[in-house]
Amino acid sequence: MKITDLRCAVIGRSPVVRIVTDEGVSGFAQAETWKPYLKPHILALREALIGEDPTLVERTMRKIRQRGGFKPWGSAVSVVEMALWDLAGKAAGLPVHRLLGGKVRDRVRVYNGSVRFPLTGHRPEDYADDLQRMMASPEGFTIIKQPIGFHSPMKREVPDFTYGELGAGPFHGALDRGPVTERGLHHLVSCVAAMKEVAGDRVGLTLDCGPGWMLADAIRLVRMLEPYNLLWVEDLLSGDYTPWVDAGTYRELTRTATTPIHTGEQIYLRRNFKELIETNAVHVVGPDPADVGGIAELKWIAEYADLHGITMAPHGTANGLLGLGALVQVSATLPDNFIAFEYTTGDPSWWNEIVDGLPDPIVVNGMIEVPDRPGMGVELVPERARRYLAEGDEGFFD
Repeated sequence: MKITDLRCAVIGRSPVVRIVTDEGVSGFAQAETWKPYLKPHILALREALIGEDPTLVERTMRKIRQRGGFKPWGSAVSVVEMALWDLAGKAAGLPVHRLLGGKVRDRVRVYNGSVRFPLTGHRPEDYADDLQRMMASPEGFTIIKQPIGFHSPMKREVPDFTYGELGAGPFHGALDRGPVTERGLHHLVSCVAAMKEVAGDRVGLTLDCGPGWMLADAIRLVRMLEPYNLLWVEDLLSGDYTPWVDAGTYRELTRTATTPIHTGEQIYLRRNFKELIETNAVHVVGPDPADVGGIAELKWIAEYADLHGITMAPHGTANGLLGLGALVQVSATLPDNFIAFEYTTGDPSWWNEIVDGLPDPIVVNGMIEVPDRPGMGVELVPERARRYLAEGDEGFFD
């Protein structure tokens, strides 16, 4: 089997890859939603892939892996990797988890991720009401993550939250940073206390906090949060779209904290997790298969983290339904340090109409059944998807 073409179409707001072969089998994968600008970066990998055997995934990936980078640029390589695994599974007539060593769990736990409700404000009662709605959602999540602090409008809408002005650019992930006032700290903690009063011990509560915190403020915050028994606090120092790791500073935070510290969604490749893991700089790592270099890369990181007593909670908010299939397949194979992955939905909602293979409902009691369909288990249906192809992509399925 040989690769004859690499194609990319923007479907809705998602770049979708198709790897075409000389035997009529194709592999599909979806980059993170809201990144249509990745299309030329993906197509720039085409020449290196033509003529390769797509079932030799690692050999093929060695030709393109060096062309990625920290989020968002690792997405181009990552989406090709996932399409290769989808194709290899279909060619073998096996689910991808079988090719990765086989599943060790029949269901995988997810947390809310892209299931969110608009906050009506940033008072403690607003956070309590929002968590109550989240706990009543039909998915029955047993873990819920809430954006707060620098990962929310709180940093601007709560008076005197920080000293000075916040001046980052207009892009999502622009790094607002600054010292937090005592008033700001107490306000955030009061919001957590209100949510914890609603949650009790019925769900695990986690916080997406940044990035943007100064080390001293982050230390104060995690100490103030100790009474609330949070499952983790995420990306305090660096994270979403910051192109560095900052392992040494994270270690200074983690060594003072009983509240678990989490990071990793922006990091590309296992090598850039090396210092985080080997120095126990965090308690939880959360690589995203759509940014880290793919699912095999994520599995390697999970196994190495497990050797160092570090738990794993993969990121995946905007990976779409093909990305959901990939997350289920790889999470089914991870060691016992796996907690849950971040649930991703169809965006726009008509994505649910153009794929096959997902259960109905998808999530039951916070869990997703691991499918045994060949490939990633979620299949894009050309007859239904054609109408949503962007101008210029009409030949994607031909």
